[in-house]
Amino acid sequence: MKVKILETNYKPTDIAVGSARSCYFGKNIVTPEMASNWDKKNDLLDSIFKAGHHTTLQHYHFTILIEGMSRHLIWRLLHSHMFYNSEQVSQRYAKMKVENFYIPKNADNKKWDNYYKKMFSYYDKFCEILEPIMEEKLPKFQKHIANKKAQEMARYLLPVGMKAHLYHTINVITALRYINVIKALPECEIEAKEFVSLLEEEILKIDKDLKPLIDFAKKEKVVFPKIDIEKFRDKKVFDIVNYDFEMNENYAGVLRSSNIFFDESLLGGFNSYIKLSLSADAQNQRHRRSPAIRPALKDIYKRDFYIPPIIKENCLDEYLEAIEYSYNFFEEESENLGFGEAIYALSNAHNIEIIQKDDFNEFTHKAQMRLCYNAQQEIFDVIYDQISELKKAGVNTDNFLPPCAVRYKEGIRPYCPEGDRFCGVKVWKLDFEDYKREI
Repeated sequence: MKVKILETNYKPTDIAVGSARSCYFGKNIVTPEMASNWDKKNDLLDSIFKAGHHTTLQHYHFTILIEGMSRHLIWRLLHSHMFYNSEQVSQRYAKMKVENFYIPKNADNKKWDNYYKKMFSYYDKFCEILEPIMEEKLPKFQKHIANKKAQEMARYLLPVGMKAHLYHTINVITALRYINVIKALPECEIEAKEFVSLLEEEILKIDKDLKPLIDFAKKEKVVFPKIDIEKFRDKKVFDIVNYDFEMNENYAGVLRSSNIFFDESLLGGFNSYIKLSLSADAQNQRHRRSPAIRPALKDIYKRDFYIPPIIKENCLDEYLEAIEYSYNFFEEESENLGFGEAIYALSNAHNIEIIQKDDFNEFTHKAQMRLCYNAQQEIFDVIYDQISELKKAGVNTDNFLPPCAVRYKEGIRPYCPEGDRFCGVKVWKLDFEDYKREI
């Protein structure tokens, strides 16, 4: 794994102490340069940190270039909260390579290498099988992306041990939390320790004065929360706060100013029990204002997996063969390595259960992103089902629309904002009940 932090002109501790002193310095703002030269800088830093005054540590951000991290660790740690921004290589649009897999530290390398090669051969096979099927179903002006659409469905067979590269931006306090929580992770603990060790090295290259805070983070107690998922399984959508609101131009514009000018949409909301694949939840996590409880996978494990409709119709037997092979290997290696280290063998298709919270302001944006016909099909279906459940409960769902329908409603042209990625369907003219997708 490679971890590199992009450097800036200032040290995080100078900004933290400068901002803290500025709160009580009436004459003028305390600049980072002034804080750097103050003889009591580290005393104040220690005091405000241990007192829990952490806003001063949120001004400075680390932009981290990460190469070679497993997608499961990204899912379990980096994207499991709302205090980050990431740009990650896409499995939908970039062809994956067989050499880019994480092998657990105590595993039989040859055995795992053979497993990954076998699963990758299934992936390649499904790319080949699905491309002509996709080409047949796509409109003429989109046939050139048939290979991308085939990759999108074939990737369900890729194990979550697939490595990724990404830009990842976090503030100082989030970096310290990473260092703190890795000892309680239910999966990927060894890889996580490698990551935070590299992260610590990079942080201290930038600012050695963060060392006492890092040492504190290592020692503070932390537990991974337990959840009784059973009590939520029959609820789907629950604890609804039904509050009607009016949509306006702020929701339709490119800048989405509804995130600055909050309105009554913020007063409505709901919770959901959702079953979805690891692949779909990796997309779902990117909606950071839609937080979710994600239990330890060992606590909810059973053989349960997503089957894309296009695969169910055309090549189900081959898909089931690959999935069975994957589960057999995973369960065997769970006995050898432990569940948390064998986790890398699970496929993207493996279904998990989460409990999620949405307010109507955030969910309006989420519906726009995921009801788009270009969105991942599985998460499109998840959002569609949530809206259907809200309708059944008497909620006015007229504002939960795809982007083209929102822009049509507000009179903003072009109705489809996707340009040459237009799906070919005038969805803005359809009723919600008529939203249908083949791929």
